[in-house]
Amino acid sequence: MAAFGAATRRDELADYAITEAGFGSDLGAEKFFNIKCRAAGFTPAAVVIVTSTKALKWHGGVPLPEIGEPNLEAVKRGIVNLDAHIANLKQFGPNIVVALNHFHTDTEAEIEVIRARCAELGVRFAVSDGFAKGGEGAEALAREVVAAAEDFHPLVHTYEADAPSLTTQRYCHEGLRRRRREACS
Repeated sequence: MAAFGAATRRDELADYAITEAGFGSDLGAEKFFNIKCRAAGFTPAAVVIVTSTKALKWHGGVPLPEIGEPNLEAVKRGIVNLDAHIANLKQFGPNIVVALNHFHTDTEAEIEVIRARCAELGVRFAVSDGFAKGGEGAEALAREVVAAAEDFHPLVHTYEADAPSLTTQRYCHEGLRRRRREACS
């Protein structure tokens, strides 16, 4: 993982710098794109969503002890969670790659359901088997991320950078300040 620095220094070190923006497209990515990228002048070239058949089965209603067992119907039910994250991230502009964190218990049918949904939604897809196969297992994902980055789509901020308005409307700053005053009185 590379850290973001000044653009000229970063360009001297590598072709791509990768960072983890945070957990979830609904909060981590939203803050990363609207706050951190704006403040630091970052321009992301691509976005990766990491999922697994186990996660989709859990979202499809399978009890945690059973998520490692094949269950195509649960993947189909749980894929709406992936749909929501894709929809959240599409509003920001950069191309999306869905990385399927592969487990040995995944079936080809389960993988194909996810691959087909990604194609239907117009996002790139790759199986990542880096845990079991090291760098070789992550090559397909790396190729998709590079292709997504090279087909650049600019970042779109989803709200203006008015800090007082942002903290009041988005993060309830005024309400927190008022509660603190009341608690301290």
